[in-house]
Amino acid sequence: MRILILGAGGTGGYFGGRLAQAGVDVTFLVRPARAAQLAGEGLVIRSPLGDATFPVKHVTAEALPALASAEPFDLVILSCKAYDLASSIEAIAPAMGPRTTVLPILNGLRHYADLDARFGRDAVLGGLCFISATKASDGAVVHLAPAAKLTFGERDGTGSSARVLALAAACVQAGVDHVATDAIGQEQWIKYTFLTTLAAATCLMRADVGTIVATDDGAAIVRGLYEECLAVAEAAGEPIPAKAREIALAATTQSGSALKASMLRDLEAGQQVEAEHIVGDMLVRARAAGQAAPLLAVAYAHLQAYQQQRSA
Repeated sequence: MRILILGAGGTGGYFGGRLAQAGVDVTFLVRPARAAQLAGEGLVIRSPLGDATFPVKHVTAEALPALASAEPFDLVILSCKAYDLASSIEAIAPAMGPRTTVLPILNGLRHYADLDARFGRDAVLGGLCFISATKASDGAVVHLAPAAKLTFGERDGTGSSARVLALAAACVQAGVDHVATDAIGQEQWIKYTFLTTLAAATCLMRADVGTIVATDDGAAIVRGLYEECLAVAEAAGEPIPAKAREIALAATTQSGSALKASMLRDLEAGQQVEAEHIVGDMLVRARAAGQAAPLLAVAYAHLQAYQQQRSA
């Protein structure tokens, strides 16, 4: 399987790096400065699962069309921030041949409409990931916690296709924790409801889970946010199973927990956030289903105010 990874940052750099390290045919699509860094130093991974430094194949946007024409890619893994989706779609377009599949592992669900419109629904697998990783100032991919899992599958639920099985085999070869599922829609909604609750709560309170639930009404607010998200999932035909609900509530209401959403870390750093694509989109879906979602509305207004102040 010949794979193109957009970027060599935290998420793409880690998963693509582990695949490349195991001998899977991986190429990173990067900007010229990152290409020079990779050429000179290789890809550096610092991880509780093992540090590594090794050479990787890479290509810049200028050289991608010729490379893809000479050696077509089977799979493109897309792990950009949601607010960079439009430019990312244009960046990978030269690699999308008639038999190429794109696997998005972005947060949320809103990106599928744009990807389907650009490349056709049959070319787009369903996917998600669980990982906490970033690119350090020296270019190293820093994996911050042991969890690093890919989940993917056909969006029509038809079972394990040849392309899903091929990616699963590559993950096995690389020792990458993964799930090839026949129910990717449910897996996506399980993550989306959890992530939206965590992002809305921690960004609204500007605090980690432990600090929030130590307040008089914090745990009740978190539960209320999750209930609003659960109602949206049910209206979409993807009710969240009881076990998944228990796990999500335990994580988002755990006393003393230092857990916070990556969106809050971005906010604390003064960076752009995926507010519209996660909390905002969940609110849009709630209203389209005729559901009241007052807590999501407050959280999204807070994030919109942050974005307006940031751009002022």
